[in-house]
Amino acid sequence: MADKIRVGIVGATVTQGGSGWGANAHVPALASLPDYELRAVCTAHEDTARASAEAFGAPLAFHDMDAMVAHPEVDLVAVVVKVPTHHELVMKALKAGKPVFCEWPLGRTVAEAEEMANLARERSIRTIVGLQARSDPAFRYARDLISTGQIGDVLAVNMSMIGQASLERGAGRFWQGDRANGANPLTIQGGHGIDALCSLVGEFTEVSGRVSTQIREWRNTDTGEMQTVDAPDAISVAGRVESGAEVAVQIATVPVSPSGTRLEIFGRDGTILLTSGSSNVGPNRIFTALAGGALAEATIPAEYHLAPEGTPAGAPRNVAHAYARIADAWREDAPLEVDFELGLRRHRLLAAIEQSSDEGRVIPLT
Repeated sequence: MADKIRVGIVGATVTQGGSGWGANAHVPALASLPDYELRAVCTAHEDTARASAEAFGAPLAFHDMDAMVAHPEVDLVAVVVKVPTHHELVMKALKAGKPVFCEWPLGRTVAEAEEMANLARERSIRTIVGLQARSDPAFRYARDLISTGQIGDVLAVNMSMIGQASLERGAGRFWQGDRANGANPLTIQGGHGIDALCSLVGEFTEVSGRVSTQIREWRNTDTGEMQTVDAPDAISVAGRVESGAEVAVQIATVPVSPSGTRLEIFGRDGTILLTSGSSNVGPNRIFTALAGGALAEATIPAEYHLAPEGTPAGAPRNVAHAYARIADAWREDAPLEVDFELGLRRHRLLAAIEQSSDEGRVIPLT
């Protein structure tokens, strides 16, 4: 491998209508990190591949995924496309023997996630899943406060994730209204937030869930028509984690005045509160009440900020923190916790929440 980790990204495209997560988060994150080089860009068409590679400063442009994953100058493949195409592209990279960073969710279903994780495990290929909230400085600091006993035994956890509903969409985003495509408030908003919660207080041992669709029509801005959707947009979860702490989670998207993300962790000796507009995008703020003191905002120590100072704020920041952790793990030949095995565990948890809702019972988890 070269001195820098050379990344080939599929899904970073310059478009007239505004680029997506690949161009707006991954590309600037990589540009800010000295351990990385954006070496290649792959898009569906030769002209957009060349235009995107030129815009992002990548030496190589591909419109054939097979050609990019086979190229010797690509060390890490980043898959940052629509969820329904994750499985196909990730499997191509794994079969070529290339490490993969796949955005979250891993796939549309548990079965797709299992197939990807199993192949990576069988071939001992490094993988990363884009659950960036785990790399956010506030969450990593809170994790250490809890693990070192600063708030004592965790007794109860309350989390709410109330996001903005988007009720008018063009054809390019209407696919998210189909629950079968695997990209909705439960999987994305809920998946990111619940994973961040689990990083602090441990895995669920049982869950009880209610999953529903409250807004059942969106307006297609290309046709002007109202179309039926079945993506879940109101989810309630009650459960217990390994320590015995009781957990309550509410996830929703609402048309007016969403309140963002709020995570409260109540311990025997103190309380931690984390707030943000979105747990994975951040920035998350942390408030603590330790040793009987009043709740007050805490300063996050410098060592938790892994991205260089010039990293753009917003979407690139936590993605850069995640990439920095990957580079550290590679340099030390150490395992990385945010891998496909974690992604598969999270898919199974979300599936258990849906199963609980469908069957009206508590689902035990192992």
